[in-house]
Amino acid sequence: MVPIRDDRLPFLVKVHNWNRFNANTGGTLVEKCCHFFDLMRLFAGANPVRVMASGGIDVNHKDEIYDGKVPDVNDNAYVITEFDNGSRGMLDLCMFAEGNKNELEISVVGDIGKGEAFVPENVVRFGSRVAGRDGVKTLIAEDERIKKFQDTHEQFAMQTLKLHHGSSYLEHLYFLASVRAEGEKVPAVDLQDGLISVAIGVAAQLSIEEDQFVQ
Repeated sequence: MVPIRDDRLPFLVKVHNWNRFNANTGGTLVEKCCHFFDLMRLFAGANPVRVMASGGIDVNHKDEIYDGKVPDVNDNAYVITEFDNGSRGMLDLCMFAEGNKNELEISVVGDIGKGEAFVPENVVRFGSRVAGRDGVKTLIAEDERIKKFQDTHEQFAMQTLKLHHGSSYLEHLYFLASVRAEGEKVPAVDLQDGLISVAIGVAAQLSIEEDQFVQ
């Protein structure tokens, strides 16, 4: 089981407010959440077979008007994804949840044990069913590449590392490695990964609209 909770602030203002309308974004569960569906698929080691979702626009952007139109992007949702190996993923999205300690909680639970991560605390916990609650270990998640970059480019790093807590910097490193290898190095995330993660988001949007599972 792979539950992911994303409790965060509303959509930021973008150029021409393009992110306020489903027609431009494919919907919140595509534009905002495809990354989480990609993670679920990675952890499950499987492909999705069907999706069920419930969501709506209940708090954010309801008093905004652009060219005579009110925004129609969902600001909250639950999404259940079933995979072909029997695994399940569940996204809990709320975009009016600024009053929390961690914006992101990721959990992976199996027949052996459980692992979970919290951002921006950068805390990871893991334990086994055999050891029980007393056997749970906690560590601070750190990446030496981020620390080294911060130490050598202090002023620039403080701005750059604000972007997704340093992960955007790592994404650039992986991207450059793929480009410089001239095709010899396999990208960390390829076109097929992106395609399926977006497809899950599209299925979730359809599930909300049609009020049923989407195969």
